[in-house]
Amino acid sequence: MIRVLIVDDHAVVRRGLAQLLATTDDLFLAGEAADGEIAVGLCAELEPDVVLMDLSMPNLDGVRTTARILATQPDLHILVLTSFSDQNQILDALQAGAEGYLLKHAEPETILAGIREVVAGGSPLDPKAARVLLTGRRPAPGPALSDREREVLDLIGEGLPNKSIGRRLGITERTVKAHLTSIYHQLGVTDRTQAALWVQRRTAGDDAG
Repeated sequence: MIRVLIVDDHAVVRRGLAQLLATTDDLFLAGEAADGEIAVGLCAELEPDVVLMDLSMPNLDGVRTTARILATQPDLHILVLTSFSDQNQILDALQAGAEGYLLKHAEPETILAGIREVVAGGSPLDPKAARVLLTGRRPAPGPALSDREREVLDLIGEGLPNKSIGRRLGITERTVKAHLTSIYHQLGVTDRTQAALWVQRRTAGDDAG
């Protein structure tokens, strides 16, 4: 069973999601939180597998809640479920450690599949959110990668798998995946092969210069 914590400040949304989980045999409602502060405490108490995270909440928003939860529970999976498809909010959520980003207008089966996907190591992304990222992506020659993201990207260019990258940098494989999600969106690529090619092109350009 996959234990799910629902975090949303609207009771009707929490109720609807709880009813949706009840229609499955493999997803279980571990608890509900109406704001980020409550969510942080419940994650420590209930130890869910997945958090369905809203972004716009009182007291502590979804991005800061995500960062606080993962600071102490790095193996927990966070899937954003929100009404917002603004590029900055999407990037902020992914950079905070969220592994997926879905919009509330998604079909029920899409939400259920997204929960299962993050547990399996995937990064579900709503098509509209993906278009926003691709349309407004930063130019490839100079993405605003953090120092850690650049280290991960360089090791991708060397052909290392996630587990080896994690060992090399002293971080978990899950953290590597979170960095990769952010890197892909900032480079405007969709997988590690394209990211590796980006590194090769950059290196070739540096050598030529």
